Amino acid sequence: MSEEVLPAHIHYLQQKSSYPHPVSSVQLLQTHISFVLLAGDFVYKLKKPVNFGFLDFSTLEKRKQCCEQELLLNRRLCPDLYLDVVTITREGNDYSLNGKGEVVEYGVKMARMPEERMMANVIRAGNLDRGQMDRIIDVLVPFYQQADGSEAIGEFGRSASVAVNVLENFAQTETFVDQGALSRAQFLQIGDYARAFLQDEERFERRRAAGKIRDCHGDLYSANICLDVPVHIFDCIEFNERFRYSDVAADVAFLAMDLDYHGLEDLSAYFIDCFVEKSADPTLFEMLEFYKCYRAMVRGKIGLFTASDPAVDSTLAARCTEDAARYFVLAQKYALRAEG
Repeated sequence: MSEEVLPAHIHYLQQKSSYPHPVSSVQLLQTHISFVLLAGDFVYKLKKPVNFGFLDFSTLEKRKQCCEQELLLNRRLCPDLYLDVVTITREGNDYSLNGKGEVVEYGVKMARMPEERMMANVIRAGNLDRGQMDRIIDVLVPFYQQADGSEAIGEFGRSASVAVNVLENFAQTETFVDQGALSRAQFLQIGDYARAFLQDEERFERRRAAGKIRDCHGDLYSANICLDVPVHIFDCIEFNERFRYSDVAADVAFLAMDLDYHGLEDLSAYFIDCFVEKSADPTLFEMLEFYKCYRAMVRGKIGLFTASDPAVDSTLAARCTEDAARYFVLAQKYALRAEG
């Protein structure tokens, strides 16, 4: 997107002089829901005023509440990374970070992680190995064991509850069918498989009875992992509990799918096998292909949302559309494989 469409407070934050700490350059990144500014040793993440139904950042108060939740929830895994909720204020035409005047936006301030240790960059460099997967598993197993698994959270593991999330993907991608990334045949085949799997209520009930429905991460893939010491698994879902309250299988299937997407099927299988062994959870395998398919559809949908955002430039939009198409191919592959 062109610079003039960016909000005024984002223009302000792109200036090095806007920060109270040393900044040699500022880099702006965008997702479908966030502006992320890399500034010196810190990262500032601000929410876009969007409403996708499953996510509502449409008012300043809602964005404030979600920033506060983001800080609280992510400190479960990254207490040293999530530092504070910040304000962007305005007096007349002048903006300030944590200054005086009217609050026009809230954001989350984080410590910046080493770029070369970000998991996505490690994958791109061809340096991901089993030892690094072991370190991730050693963080995840105790996290899930300690995560809240109350009776109320367990209700989100019923097939009817899971169906709300799964079928929502098809409702939200239908307008994109045959527009370049998702064919009608793919859309129908993936949808038929998902609906058939959801009919097997007993399979979901067995997972509930085993206590596998927890307050999870919700967005567990390489973009949200830093292979530093210690491993940081960040940016969990804060904006909608039904995406975070889920089967542990749905969480780890996301990372397994992501490894498949990057052509790392052997590491994906190793990750799941070791996780199952260390967590003593063999019935996870029954749910794996279903949740991989679901997660691939989620990533495809997000790609299409980002590509259609007017705040995104044409180069990023094209890349997101291309990535979305690859995710839909992967989702179809899981559906075909599960059907035998």
